[in-house]
Amino acid sequence: AKFVVQYYRNRGATIAESKLRELSMELSAGILQLTKELRAKRENVISNQIGRSATSICANIAESKYAHGRADFIAKLEISLKETNETSKWLEMLLKSDYIDEARYKILDRKCSTIRFLLVKSITTAKENLKSKNNNTKVHHLIRLVPRHLPLGGRLRKAYAILYHCRGGPVWPSRKPTPSA
Repeated sequence: AKFVVQYYRNRGATIAESKLRELSMELSAGILQLTKELRAKRENVISNQIGRSATSICANIAESKYAHGRADFIAKLEISLKETNETSKWLEMLLKSDYIDEARYKILDRKCSTIRFLLVKSITTAKENLKSKNNNTKVHHLIRLVPRHLPLGGRLRKAYAILYHCRGGPVWPSRKPTPSA
């Protein structure tokens, strides 16, 4: 199943965003339970580190919902991605040092991997959307420079022609080639 940020809305959030929030909360709760057990075994160093990194994933994903703009949204998701990698590494360290069993490691690491996958796809999609928005903004600013006697389609073609001339290469919106029959 693809969890790429989609247009289908679920209570104001995309399917991927709500899945990210749900999984990150589950992971954080599982890690917090693990940190309690580690502290009972008097393992404070790793328990503090993994607790911070796992809760940071959840917090940054939650903060991304109210980001100040696209760049801030992407930054919050990238921080979450880094923290997911760190949490995964701490889990691996706990497994190698026999603080957790393999079954628990697999459950928590699978959640980390799924979150990582969703974050990478969401970041990629957000960056692509940011690039396309920047290109469209340039074209729409150029439309104002094109004479008004042309219809909108003609003004768009003229604006793209100006961009083509300035950049020395094609700037047309990417279109998939249609297969020949």
